[in-house]
Amino acid sequence: MTQGEFLNIVMPFKDKVFRLAKRLLVSTEEAEDATQEVLLKLWNNKKKMQEYKNVEAFSMTMTKNFCFDKLKSKQAQNLKIVHSNYEDGNTSLQKQVELNDSVDWVSKIIEELPEQQKMIIQLRDIEEYDFDEIAKMLEMNNTAVRVNLSRARKTIREKLTKTHNYGVK
Repeated sequence: MTQGEFLNIVMPFKDKVFRLAKRLLVSTEEAEDATQEVLLKLWNNKKKMQEYKNVEAFSMTMTKNFCFDKLKSKQAQNLKIVHSNYEDGNTSLQKQVELNDSVDWVSKIIEELPEQQKMIIQLRDIEEYDFDEIAKMLEMNNTAVRVNLSRARKTIREKLTKTHNYGVK
């Protein structure tokens, strides 16, 4: 496999690998390192790449496992959450502050979810994978993925509603 062929296979999902790593590791630098490490492992095993049915799903599984290993080794001590992917120039400053606050609250709530629910929210609502792909990546059945997604969304909704209604009677 040539470098060009490898890049044609890997480049379409490279950003997804980064976003998953960022969701799990929180730190941008740690996520960049994880992405680089996963891509390096794929490059080193490029001869075996034809054997994989879905290289993207395989790389997402590699990313998940690498990030969990990194977190277990306690090397990731960066806990700052920053979301800069939302931007709308037509809203008032007050509305922008409220929207940014809501995005921050949702991020904090997601970080408090159990690992499995956090992974499923990331893969389904952010990366937009379908249930079959998520079930395969996380080695779960479809029903369990749906149940965990439902519970995660319910938790986010309840905590966000509680936050927004604080002090309102």
